[in-house]
Amino acid sequence: MVLVIIGVVVKIALPKIDTTRFRMNSAAQVLGSSVLAAQRQAVTQQHDVIVFIDSAYGRLRILEDKNNNGAINSGEHVRFVSLGPGVMFGRGSAPAGAPGNAAISFTRRISGVAVIVFHRDGSASEQGGFYVTSAQASRSAVRATDARAVSVDRATGRASWYRYGANGWVTLF
Repeated sequence: MVLVIIGVVVKIALPKIDTTRFRMNSAAQVLGSSVLAAQRQAVTQQHDVIVFIDSAYGRLRILEDKNNNGAINSGEHVRFVSLGPGVMFGRGSAPAGAPGNAAISFTRRISGVAVIVFHRDGSASEQGGFYVTSAQASRSAVRATDARAVSVDRATGRASWYRYGANGWVTLF
């Protein structure tokens, strides 16, 4: 009898648990850490590392550009970091934060895809960033608090990530 009651309670409560906040925090942490790792990799290996912000495929593509020519050549390692299910580039109805107004504010493009290049001194090719939000928030004017942002400082290449909440944009980690 106790198991039946517990089962009914779980069946009622489980759909009300909102995992979106955890998914969005996780996405921001993974993306921010990946950008930070790319910057550190450029310093350690003493060659450019290019991060492609590929909104069409919902992922980051990270290229170890060993000959610093801005193109993928044989022998150069490429890895991918996916946004995950229900996460997409954009800020939904949240106001602009540190990265600026655009979903992806980096202006440099390679093959039509926005990129940030980390140089061997640790600096970045430009200041900017990008937003991610839930698929649900991107389709409606609600759930602005699903928005997260990753911002990159040009001089230091340092990545910072943020979440949007009741008090505006605040540092996530």
